[in-house]
Amino acid sequence: MRRTFARRTAVIGSAALLLLGPAAAVAQAEPETAPTQATALPAELVEALQRDLQIDAERFLTDAQRSQELAAFAEKAREQFAAVFSGVWLDDKGTPTVGLTDGDDFDEARAAAEDAGFTVAETQRSEDALEEQLGALGDWLETQPPAVADVIRGIAIDVVNNDVVVRADNVAGIELPEFLDGVRVLFAPSELTPEGATDLQPIAGGIAAPDALFGGDAYASLGAGTGLRCSLGFNAEDGSGRPVNITAGHCDPNRAQAGTRWAAEVHQLIGDALGQHLGSFEKTVLDGSDYALIRPTPEAAGRFQNNGVRVPLAAPLPITGVADPVVGTPVCKSGLRTGYSCGVVTAADQNVEIGHRVLENGFSTNLCALQGDSGGTLVTGTLALGISSASNVGQYGMCEIAGFVSGLLGETPELFATPIKSILAENPGLKVRTW
Repeated sequence: MRRTFARRTAVIGSAALLLLGPAAAVAQAEPETAPTQATALPAELVEALQRDLQIDAERFLTDAQRSQELAAFAEKAREQFAAVFSGVWLDDKGTPTVGLTDGDDFDEARAAAEDAGFTVAETQRSEDALEEQLGALGDWLETQPPAVADVIRGIAIDVVNNDVVVRADNVAGIELPEFLDGVRVLFAPSELTPEGATDLQPIAGGIAAPDALFGGDAYASLGAGTGLRCSLGFNAEDGSGRPVNITAGHCDPNRAQAGTRWAAEVHQLIGDALGQHLGSFEKTVLDGSDYALIRPTPEAAGRFQNNGVRVPLAAPLPITGVADPVVGTPVCKSGLRTGYSCGVVTAADQNVEIGHRVLENGFSTNLCALQGDSGGTLVTGTLALGISSASNVGQYGMCEIAGFVSGLLGETPELFATPIKSILAENPGLKVRTW
């Protein structure tokens, strides 16, 4: 079947630290007015920031805040300075940057950006011009036979290099038309499959576990004769104030029955054993987005009434709000297999095929994620950013091996995610817990 990609702005970054490679308004609790103190971050997260990004907790919180200021500026600039605006990003030093191209509104746009405290980078093409090129590429793909069109897995705008990139299965086999000369071709991502769990056994005598459950904690999903190991996502509440957990849709082994009496069950995972029955999948989406809502049982509901994410069994990071993915933003994920790992957002608002589905308006990061990390949380500072969905190194047993092997192939570990704001927009009344 021929694949087509929506003609919407896609932004991909490639600053020195980065991998070469429409947020609707939603009702959501605002971040705390008082800034979070760097000393309040869990020690495991601080260690991951220093190990993976060579930054401290204060820089992490500052860059997260500045990225959201950039996102707010971009929303206004697309309307006021459409002819000259070409995007926003954080560079590898954390400098908030606004791209502007030459035009009648250049001086006014520069003044607005600099008054907001941002650095201006001059570019050759506006975001609108790059979108037109994406549209032309889409038109061309629709005229190609499957042997050509099916190789293309995604298209995006590189905001830092101010050009267009194509994701494909077979880089050597692509011959792009002359009007796309200079477009870079990158490898397509692979599915981040949950870890199989056919060997799970109930704990003898059951378990009474009143302790809180946080994003990043391990769970097992059982349904349709299949067992999977995944990571909890963000704790949330629906429009009726009832607790749910937002995790990955591909962690549901019985998606067709979500929300029914036959829905896949969710159990706490304690080592290799099943703990308390926590609930079931109430809603599962794997078309466009990749997310699921877990509805706790009455007995387990209280365990989800918190705003924390963490490395399993460690101290939690309190979530204070939600964020838009901005290229260059520092981001950390938590999951049962690899714990905390940190990197940067390398792309935003891109449509890319993953396996047999298209992840729409997703974002990517230069993070390593392995089987079992599926469904876990991605945060910037203390803000919820997304849910882990796909990885190009998920099949490896260790991130050290994944980094070495992918390096030999000329690639870098990459994790794709579904933006939390997109999930909230699709579910009116749903909100991430910030209390």
